[in-house]
Amino acid sequence: MTSSPLPAQPGTVTAAQPGTEKGVQPGTVAGTAASLRELLSADARHVAPLILGAVLTHDGRDGSVSVRITEVEAYLGPHDSRHPDPGSHTFRGQTARNAPMFGPAGHLYVYFTYGMHHCANIVCGPEGVASALLLRAGEVVAGHELAGARRPTSKSDIDLASGPARLATALGLTTADSGRDALAPPFRLELPANPPEGAAVGISSGPRVGVSGAGGSHDYPWRFWLSGDPTVSRYKPAKPARTVKARNARGG
Repeated sequence: MTSSPLPAQPGTVTAAQPGTEKGVQPGTVAGTAASLRELLSADARHVAPLILGAVLTHDGRDGSVSVRITEVEAYLGPHDSRHPDPGSHTFRGQTARNAPMFGPAGHLYVYFTYGMHHCANIVCGPEGVASALLLRAGEVVAGHELAGARRPTSKSDIDLASGPARLATALGLTTADSGRDALAPPFRLELPANPPEGAAVGISSGPRVGVSGAGGSHDYPWRFWLSGDPTVSRYKPAKPARTVKARNARGG
């Protein structure tokens, strides 16, 4: 189920030195919003390995929670675009719901699914080109008490953000945040000080989780995760979609 991820594009970001900016999590570096947006403006499949290990923080009204990203899925564009993606919300074109995926890189696309869960994406690619990374799983590294209050059914810190709905809930994200800039207050994104490509832990890739049809096949190995990380969600193939509601519950 693993394959080599697409090579990252080097030289796109000049980040600050570790510890030079207030609020930087240990093991991360905070670049300028412009440099981070430049990185995110690339193909989501190239961005995905670079985002693994990054920390996303939400300073909400009830407190702050930070999550280290350990698993993402890349989603691309409509059927008539340069990179058609049958697993993407944008495959049939732009709608009011998926419009943030066509917007500026670094913004959030948050959607509601199955009548109970929110899932969060970070938009990638140039503006006007649909592309995003679904934040599938992560590790809460700050704000454990608040994350636990939001996720009272979690049995341990490991599963506080292990899964896209859990991650969005731990961070306090809802559809009200869709379209907001993840690189500006009350949000903060900090890249890993030591990119996973050079770490012993390594990166794996494979089919996306729960995506029906061709988009969930091995032809689209666009799920990327930190190999061996305990917070990574369990792989589950999609069940055949029987209703429109089921089809609309796909990721990204």
